[in-house]
Amino acid sequence: MSEHDTELPALRTTGSEGGQLRAPTPFSQGSDPNVELVYDLLAATRLIPEDRLVGFRDRARQRGKFSDALIEATNELVEYGVVASDRMARVLAKRTGLPLVELALTRVDPQAAELFPLHVLEEQNAIAYALDGDVVRVAVADPTNLHGIDALRLAARGRAVEFGVGSRDEIAVEIKKLVRGAQSHGARANLAELEGFDVEEEEDDSTDLEAEDGISDAPLVRLVNSVLFQAAEDGASDVHFVPQEHALVVRFRIDGVLHEMQDIPKRMAAGVTTRLKVLAKLDIAERRKPQDGRISLNAAAAGRMLDVRVAVLPTVEGEAVIMRLLDKSKKPPSLEELGLSEEMRNTLTEIVSRPTGALLVTGPTGSGKSTTLFAALNQINRPEINIITVEDPVEYRLRGINQVQINARAGLTFAAALRSILRSDPDVVMVGEIRDGETAKISIEAALTGHLVLSTLHTNDAPSALTRLNEMGVEPFLTGAAVTGVLAQRLARKLCQSCCEMYKPDATELLRARLSPDVAAQNDGIMFYRKKGCPRCGQTGYKGRIGIYQLLAMTEELASLAASKATREDIDRAAMAGGMRTLWDDGIAKIAAGLTDLEELMRVTV
Repeated sequence: MSEHDTELPALRTTGSEGGQLRAPTPFSQGSDPNVELVYDLLAATRLIPEDRLVGFRDRARQRGKFSDALIEATNELVEYGVVASDRMARVLAKRTGLPLVELALTRVDPQAAELFPLHVLEEQNAIAYALDGDVVRVAVADPTNLHGIDALRLAARGRAVEFGVGSRDEIAVEIKKLVRGAQSHGARANLAELEGFDVEEEEDDSTDLEAEDGISDAPLVRLVNSVLFQAAEDGASDVHFVPQEHALVVRFRIDGVLHEMQDIPKRMAAGVTTRLKVLAKLDIAERRKPQDGRISLNAAAAGRMLDVRVAVLPTVEGEAVIMRLLDKSKKPPSLEELGLSEEMRNTLTEIVSRPTGALLVTGPTGSGKSTTLFAALNQINRPEINIITVEDPVEYRLRGINQVQINARAGLTFAAALRSILRSDPDVVMVGEIRDGETAKISIEAALTGHLVLSTLHTNDAPSALTRLNEMGVEPFLTGAAVTGVLAQRLARKLCQSCCEMYKPDATELLRARLSPDVAAQNDGIMFYRKKGCPRCGQTGYKGRIGIYQLLAMTEELASLAASKATREDIDRAAMAGGMRTLWDDGIAKIAAGLTDLEELMRVTV
C-alpha cells in the first residue's frame, strides 16, 4: 500500500464477499452522494489542483453517475501522471472490499479468457484470469460499472462469476495478448489488413504484405508480423534474426541488453529472411553482399509508429537480418526526466539558454546522446528562434523545428547540410554527430559566429571531447573559445521497483564501489539496493533505464588549457578541482537512491 492509500476516505458501499458485487448504498438526499465520495477520494490524494478538482465535481454532479465520475477521476489522475493504475486498483479494491488481482504476478488461464467474447472484454476493460470448477474469476478495472458487470455475467455462458479489481494497464496488456493470439490464429482479418499493424505506403513505392514474392503463404506472413509487433509492444530498440546451425534465432534488444525470444525452424529461415528483404525493398536474389534498407511500420495497437532500418549481413550460416526500430511517435523527455541531478540540470539549462557556444554530448553508441540533445532543444524551443537539425536518422519529430535527414547517395552529408543550414538564418543548430574533421570545423566556427550548436561525439568522458576536437583538426584556440560545455553519459538499467531489495554491503563490495578503505571498514548506515526478479520485469530485476552523467562546464582556466593543447589528464584534474564529478560518482549516487545497482554501473562504466 502507498502512503496515499491510508489517507483515503472509505467509499460507503456494502460489503462484497466472494467477489460478488453489490451496488453502492445511498446515504443522503439531494445530489448523488457517490459523486461527493469520488470528490473526497481525489481531494484526499492532494494530487490534482483544486480548480480542476472542483470542475470535475461539477461535471460529475450534472451526470449523476458514480461510474462515469470514477472513470473521469481515474483518467484525470492518469493524465497528470501522478497516480499509477496499480495504485488506483489498490484503492478501489480496498474501498469496495473486492480482492486485488495483480495480473503481472498471476498467470492468466487461457481457458478462462476464451470463455468470453474478445469484444466484451475490450469494451468492459476486463480479463478472465482463472477457472475454479464452474466459477470463473474476472479482474475488472472499474468495479462500480454495474452495466459492465451485468454484461460480463451474461457473457459467462452460465458459469458463476467472481470479480476482483485489476490494474487498468495490466488488463490492457493481457487483452493485447489475446488480440495478438487471435490474430496469429486467423480469428480476425488477415494480418495484412489488420487494424493497428500496417506497412505504410511511401511516395510512389508500395509495399504490399500479400505481394507475389514467393513466400506470401499466410503462416509465414503471420510469423514475421507477430515478431515485429511483439518487438514494438516490448519496447525493443533492435531486432536480430541470427542464423544458427539448427535454427534462426530471434533476439530483442530491450533496455540496451539482448534477449533471446524464440527459435524459428531452420527450414523457415530462408523464407523469413526473404520476407524481410521484400518489405525493405532489397534484392532478394542477392545473398553474397550486405544490403541496407528501411521499412515504415504503423504498430498502432502497441502505440508506436516505427521507422525500421534494415541491415542484411551474409554469414557462414546464412543471411542475418538486423533491424533498428526508431519510434517516430515518441516524444522526447524533458531535462527533468533524464535523471540529471538538480545542480547538473541547472548548469545544463544555463548552458543551452546562451545565444552562442557549443554543447557536446559524448558517449558510446546507444547511450542516449540524441535523446539528451532533443530534451535540450525541447527546453529552448519557442517561436522566436529558428532551430535547424541535421540528423542520420531523424529519431524524434519536434513541432516548430526544421529537421534535415542525411542522404549520402544524394551527396547530402553532415558537412554539406551544415553549409546550407548556416545560410538559412538559424539561431540554433543541432548536428546529429561530428564524424569527421570538416564537420567539426564548421560546427565550431558556427558556434563562434552567433549560433548555439549542439552535437555529439564518441569519447569515453567529458574532458576527452576537447582533445578529440584537436585531433580532428580543429584549432585549439577555437575549441577553448567555442565549447561552453561537455556532457558525458551512459545508460544503466533501472532496478525494478516491484522486486528490488535493500541490503547492507560488506567491506569488499564497498571497496569495489571505490569507497575509501576507512569508509568501507566502518560501513555503518550504508545501504545499497540489488535486483531480485519478478514477473513484472521478466525475472531480469530491471525495468527501464536511467542516465549516468558527467558535466564539464567550460571556465576560463579550462579554455586556456584547451587553447594550449593541454593533455586530457590536465584538463580532467582542473575540471575536478572546479567541481566536476566523475561518471562513477554519479552512478554511486543513483545506487544509493535505489535506481540501479553496482553490477549495472560496472557494466556501463568500466
